[in-house]
Amino acid sequence: MRKEKDSMGEMEVPEEALYGASTQRAVLNFPISGHRMPVGFIRGLGEVKWACATANEKLGRLPKEKADLIRRACEEVVEGKLDEHFPVDVFQTGSGTSSNMNLNEVVSNRVCQYAGNPIGSKKPIHPNDDVNMGQSSNDIVPTVLHVSLALAIKNKLVPALQHLHDELDAKAEAFKDIIKIGRTHLMDATPLSLGQEFSGYVAQTAKAVVRAQECIDKLEELAIGGTAVGTGINCHPEFPGLVCELLRERTGIGFREADNHFEAQGGRDDCVEVAGILTTIACSLTKIANDIRLLGSGPRSGLGELTLPATQPGSSIMPGKVNPVMSEMLVQVSIYVTALGNMVAMCGRDGHFELNVTIPAIAHALHEAVVVLSNGAVTFADRCVAGIEPNKDVIKQHVERSLMLVTALNPYIGYDNAAKVAKKAYNENKTLKEVLLEDKLMKEEDIDKALDPSDMIHPKA
Repeated sequence: MRKEKDSMGEMEVPEEALYGASTQRAVLNFPISGHRMPVGFIRGLGEVKWACATANEKLGRLPKEKADLIRRACEEVVEGKLDEHFPVDVFQTGSGTSSNMNLNEVVSNRVCQYAGNPIGSKKPIHPNDDVNMGQSSNDIVPTVLHVSLALAIKNKLVPALQHLHDELDAKAEAFKDIIKIGRTHLMDATPLSLGQEFSGYVAQTAKAVVRAQECIDKLEELAIGGTAVGTGINCHPEFPGLVCELLRERTGIGFREADNHFEAQGGRDDCVEVAGILTTIACSLTKIANDIRLLGSGPRSGLGELTLPATQPGSSIMPGKVNPVMSEMLVQVSIYVTALGNMVAMCGRDGHFELNVTIPAIAHALHEAVVVLSNGAVTFADRCVAGIEPNKDVIKQHVERSLMLVTALNPYIGYDNAAKVAKKAYNENKTLKEVLLEDKLMKEEDIDKALDPSDMIHPKA
């Protein structure tokens, strides 16, 4: 152990740790969950502090030599080289001050190593005076929350959803000529093509991609520059604009200074909205996953219209059983994301006066939601959708046995007669054609034309 000092006095810190006294106090104060702050959030801290040092240099407040040293250490944070030095639990001070100071101390001590000075000497870089210059945890942590989430959604979630969309789109095209029976209320309905059915999933994932991109738009306003309560005390008036400009250049995302700093620090409405969008995406994926596993149910006593890839044994007691585990995985992911979204909504209510004090929990929930949605979508695309095959014989049998083809008879014999035909066919276990001929309601050639399912899947004038 080594001794370091902060405003509260001396503190023993593990010798190899790059963090200091303030972080160690948080480690001791919050032995709660064992869940550290999200990796994406920590690396977002590195991005924002890099921009802050550069802005302070441009404003003449920080010498170039110091700015260079801070940037060098921040780059290591961004690259994940210093992840082990961020031990603070998610359930900490609601402003995230412990995590902000964790970063400040790590940068200061890493620079000590560059300079060959003792760790903890705060020379040549002071964690508060230099790394935290013109900043408060109260504006930095909300800023990092937005920046890190926007980056995670841009770099991970959007590509994952696009990948799932593309795999589903390929199946929709491959299945476009396979006519099957439709189902509403879980009951037989009029025909459609398997490609049309999958086109619905394609449209859902296309909208999911757009919705994920909209999340980025919601996160572009940054709290930086508000400092303690939104007034900007101790902050150069040009500082927030410069930080946003640097982050725009560095990330390609349109970050801008918040229109109102009191809202940006006191409320977390943008994050609640993002949580709602992620929940919407989760609902879409649930629909797709459930449909696919139901269409593949069986293989002999279910619908059995799709053959799903066998990825692992399905039972420890029933040999040969294979289950739709990828659908089950994605449904569980979606339930989890929905629950995380509810957590964010509850956190969003707890903005008291000039600060919301649940920001670490929001960061944990939203980063977790983005990670599991992204991984779930890619895994489902690769290990399920890509290997789906249609069971054409079963699909054909279901179409031929369906009584709902009777709908096409309405223009010929009327709704009431068509209903009688369907009921008789069902009660006497006959086909629609057999009943129509038996009751002399239509000629055979007209029946064949009317009941051709290929003519039912596209609307006619």
